[in-house]
Amino acid sequence: MEGPQDTETGRRDAVAPASAELSQALDALGAGAYVVDERGCIIAVNARAEVMLGRSTDELVGYDAHELLHRGSHGQTLPHSQCAMRQAFHEGRSAQGAGEYFALPDGSVRPIAWLITPYAFDDEGGRTLVIFHAEESEQEPGPAPEAPTATLTELERLALLAEATAQLTSTLDTEETLRRLSRLVVPRLADWVIVDLITERDEVWREVVAHAEGATIKRHEDLEGPMPPVLEESQWPLSRALRGVASTVTGPERYHRAPDSGIAVEQRHLFDRTGMHSAAIAPIRSTREVLGALTLGRAENPVPYTSADLPLVEDIARRAGLALDNARLYQRQRKVAETMQNHLLPQLPRVPGLEMTARYLPAPDASQVGGDWYDAFPLSDGTTALAIGDVAGHDLEAASGMAQVRNMLRAYAWSQNEPPSRIVSWLDEAMEHITDVRMATMIFARIEALDDGTWRLSWTNAGHPPPLLIGRDGVARFLEDGHGVALGTGLRARRPDAEAVLEPGSTLVLYTDGLVEEHGKIIDVGLERLRRHAAASVHRPLTVLADQVLRRVRPDDNDDDVALLALRTPV
Repeated sequence: MEGPQDTETGRRDAVAPASAELSQALDALGAGAYVVDERGCIIAVNARAEVMLGRSTDELVGYDAHELLHRGSHGQTLPHSQCAMRQAFHEGRSAQGAGEYFALPDGSVRPIAWLITPYAFDDEGGRTLVIFHAEESEQEPGPAPEAPTATLTELERLALLAEATAQLTSTLDTEETLRRLSRLVVPRLADWVIVDLITERDEVWREVVAHAEGATIKRHEDLEGPMPPVLEESQWPLSRALRGVASTVTGPERYHRAPDSGIAVEQRHLFDRTGMHSAAIAPIRSTREVLGALTLGRAENPVPYTSADLPLVEDIARRAGLALDNARLYQRQRKVAETMQNHLLPQLPRVPGLEMTARYLPAPDASQVGGDWYDAFPLSDGTTALAIGDVAGHDLEAASGMAQVRNMLRAYAWSQNEPPSRIVSWLDEAMEHITDVRMATMIFARIEALDDGTWRLSWTNAGHPPPLLIGRDGVARFLEDGHGVALGTGLRARRPDAEAVLEPGSTLVLYTDGLVEEHGKIIDVGLERLRRHAAASVHRPLTVLADQVLRRVRPDDNDDDVALLALRTPV
């Protein structure tokens, strides 16, 4: 939508399109549902709502929900002050009710029961979820709904499942998934939540034991840790859940009988320590295997669980299983990729009198490999080569291209005793013909000790952010000379060389653009931040300076990998 529009159904405003994940979360509900933004404009709607309202998504999204839908019993416009849903929306609270009416396109109205609640998705606030279904006299024939829990209405149950889908599927971190799962079920469904997971070595580990204490959730780490093995012959509730056999409602009386396994002993200890009088236990499954078990327990809440509660517990456990499986697959991929990256990045040489350290941080949302790289190696004439570069991309292809460029650079630099500009010009020409790298930036430099105790740095810059030189006195300046075009442009313009003298105690920092680039800001902002923090840490050990620079300079919203090479001349 290009801007506000006025139609016979009211004013339509431009809204940001809903994500695929949000749409999927709404479609998973068994009732009509839509989400509004902080203005009350509809931003997402599910297929069930389209059918019940007789309107397509295009006829709903962008319109103020109250203006478009909320009506009196005879179809009359409903003032804000008389609309319970609108009042709850403005107050930012959850509410539910019945006997309200939604307008249909033909001018008639449909009586509905509804639930409205604040709704966070992908950590974005200001959204509100509305779930509704037709009043009993208007409901369409279909399968009988599942019995609601003893503590939640059907609409509350649907809202909880929508929230579970949104919260659990929007992270790939196992610990964060478990934290979100705990917040979802405690205290709404349980006083206690326990999560047992099966590790990749088929060991059981009690990952979470948490209890509601007022508005907070307290972890009980003394009850967490390794668990005895699961026995195939054990028919006790937790063992059956960990084998994926069945969900069960149970209580402490079961575990005060003679135990049939070590897990049963641990469960008796759990009931004694927590005071739970009732528990619902369900398997946590992925699409491929059983990952563990979810236990919800009640101690303060006097209402025991019944079999009618199990479908909801199973639904939540199923969503948790999908989220945990995705997190495990992602962590496995990251570990493999990180190992590959570590093998690709070189060991720094020992240069007498010269301190040197390097850092590499992957892109937060990538697979731990990318095109940023650093290098340092001895040359045939006794000098030392330094390089920092960035091959476009954040994947295995970029990492492969980076390795090709680095190895070609080493070969040219070792075999040809030429200025840096000549080496990089040959590399640029060769890249076009024998690699798949389309674009790259880099700095290639030589450094050598002089007889008077200073060091000479000569370099050429192919479209890369400039090196930062910091004197022993803390005065910092960027080395702007020697700048030429990036590699892969096809231009064959002559590349410049530059030279600087490094006084004793000088610190040189080479880095990639992920350290200083920030969304919505010019690069000068990041360069100034780097200059200031590096200068402030120049009196610290070189390794500390490198760590401080990464922690304080790298933008919080960074989505790029970062390579950093720092060296310091002797005093």
